[in-house]
Order: sequence, then C-alpha cells, then structure tokens
Amino acid sequence: MKEYTILSAIAVVATILLDRWSGVNLLRRKEYYVFLLIIIGFKLLVNGYLTGMAGTPIVLYEPRFFLGVRIITIPIEDFMFGFGMVTLSVIIWEVVRGRAAATPRS
Repeated sequence: MKEYTILSAIAVVATILLDRWSGVNLLRRKEYYVFLLIIIGFKLLVNGYLTGMAGTPIVLYEPRFFLGVRIITIPIEDFMFGFGMVTLSVIIWEVVRGRAAATPRS
C-alpha cells in the first residue's frame, strides 16, 4: 500500500479545506505563491542533496510506500507533504494572529 502517497494527499486536501474553512484564504494571495516558490527552491537544494542529487543518497525511500514519481531525485510526495506542512503553519499563524488582534487589551 502506498501509505506515504495517501498521507501526503490527505495533508494537501486537509490544508486546502482548512484554508477555506478558517477564512484565511491564503491560497488566493499572490504573495503566498512567491513564498511557496522560495520554499520550493530551498526544498530542491536540501531535499535534492538528501535524496542523491549530488551523488549517493542519504535518504532512501521504500518503493512500496510511494508512487515512485520523482522531480529530479525528490519523490512527488515530499512536495505534497511539504506544501501541507508549510501552508498549514502559515494558516495557523494567520488564525492566531487574527485572534490576538481581535482580543481587547486591558
């Protein structure tokens, strides 16, 4: 079973739903995509190095758990999981920041 694929797909869907449900609408902001491109750039450098772009891989993936589709040397699931993790963090930040701004100070 492709557990990594399933879990990363759930992370993507849950993140998109939470963005809409929370009212943050991060995915509708242009600056979010600039931020995402910067994150992807660093992901390509770091994760690419770990998955063998520079030679011998440090991190190995068991073929039974992911699709086997890679961008350069990085499994597509890593990008999906990374999208969910980073985007969810920003959504939570925006929600907490909004609540803090709405709380009256004494």
